[in-house]
Amino acid sequence: MATVVFCHGKESGPNGTKIRYLAPLAEKRGWKVLAPDFSDLPDPEARVDRLLAACGELARPLVLVGSSMGGYVAIRASGALRPEGLLLLAPAVGLPGYPQRAPRPRAEQIAVIHGWGDDVIPADIAIDWARSHRLELHLVDDVHVLTGRLEFLGDRFEVLLTAVENRRREVECP
Repeated sequence: MATVVFCHGKESGPNGTKIRYLAPLAEKRGWKVLAPDFSDLPDPEARVDRLLAACGELARPLVLVGSSMGGYVAIRASGALRPEGLLLLAPAVGLPGYPQRAPRPRAEQIAVIHGWGDDVIPADIAIDWARSHRLELHLVDDVHVLTGRLEFLGDRFEVLLTAVENRRREVECP
């Protein structure tokens, strides 16, 4: 069974709006869904450590979904976990106070969605970061929380899951 792990943002929790919207899309495809609670950890690197501990023996393929600080956490953990997919929603990159301002994401399939009206992580920062890593970037008419574009997030999430599933089939049946 494949696994999706959701990493919520600093001001959210494991039952946030985006997780509640996206999790059923994965579950109906037969994916196991996890959403660790990081709300007691203000330090992003402590969140990375908790995520790595939670992902020890998860079924593959593995997809990490991270929003804001959770996006940073997913990116940082991707180096060790090597997930097959990453969906990054307004990831906290390029910000002061984070140990790495431009962390490199590691996954076969990566998609980034960012709001033009984001006043926490301005779109220009996301554009520069995505360009530096040559990532698929979708800019939408929304703000930092991206809850005004849930249907679009769901569509892109399903595209990413399909790509991961197709790649898995190619590897299993050469």
